[in-house]
Amino acid sequence: MANRICRLLGIRYPIFLGGMAHVAREPLVSAVSNAGGLGIIGAGGMPPEELERQIQLVRKATDRPFGVNLMLMDPKVPEQVEVVVRARVPLVTTGAGSPAKYMDSLKGAGVKVFPVVPAVALAQRMEKLGADGVIAEGMESGGHIGTETTMALLPQVVDAVSIPVVAAGGIADGRGMAAALALGAEGVQVGTRFLASVEAPVHENYKQAVLKAGDRATTITGRSLGRPVRCLTNKLTKTLARYEAEGRDPEEFESLAVGGLRRAVYEGDLETGSLMAGQVAGLIREIKPAAEIIEEMVKTAAEILSRGVDFPVP
Repeated sequence: MANRICRLLGIRYPIFLGGMAHVAREPLVSAVSNAGGLGIIGAGGMPPEELERQIQLVRKATDRPFGVNLMLMDPKVPEQVEVVVRARVPLVTTGAGSPAKYMDSLKGAGVKVFPVVPAVALAQRMEKLGADGVIAEGMESGGHIGTETTMALLPQVVDAVSIPVVAAGGIADGRGMAAALALGAEGVQVGTRFLASVEAPVHENYKQAVLKAGDRATTITGRSLGRPVRCLTNKLTKTLARYEAEGRDPEEFESLAVGGLRRAVYEGDLETGSLMAGQVAGLIREIKPAAEIIEEMVKTAAEILSRGVDFPVP
């Protein structure tokens, strides 16, 4: 089943890099593509000219397919779409809204579109719009999240649409990949695991924080404002949680959170930075090259799926 995505995109392994803003850039993107997966540039917050530069850098570093993630709430998206269309990027993933107004432009340029969906109804809507596939993302993910868990959401989305489904949220190794494929996904999207990769352009403090994380190391903030975000727990998340509990003005909440991801990625600020990471951070114990992460993931998943499960048949 996974071969449908591989054939559609011309990749060896159905593993997408999560389009993490400020993180999913060259050289991480090209490293994932060169290893047989699909590197995806995270365009969130990125000026159009920088997106164009990132596309050029990736194309110099790999001749393999890659994509761009568009955060649709970003006011720069119309200009980013123009860059993507002009550059003939093979694939776009989208989040934080519907890509309906951009579908004609993207599809007309031959760009494959895979929206990230947190619910079955949205997956069905995206299929009707002409999406080539959807990414069913559970709330285990880092960053902006929905309300359903991957294990509950994924098989329901698979049953509801006929286009390929990529699983996201809580996948950091071959066991998670095998589980997603067993639930009907045809590929997986991985973010947090690649934070702790050699090529990830993030501060060493951020990487080490991921390695030190346990199973209960993350906090969700912004749920009451309708914008839930999962990060590693620190001084910032505790303050934001207090603001929510006190019913502070949303603008006060946002003013404290703004720029947090930049502080984490570029400055390694462990106290007031937004250390976006998924619950699966508790599984990660080593910083490895992206190619090694992918190779281990594929080998482990293949071994699990080939041997099956020792289970009594009635």
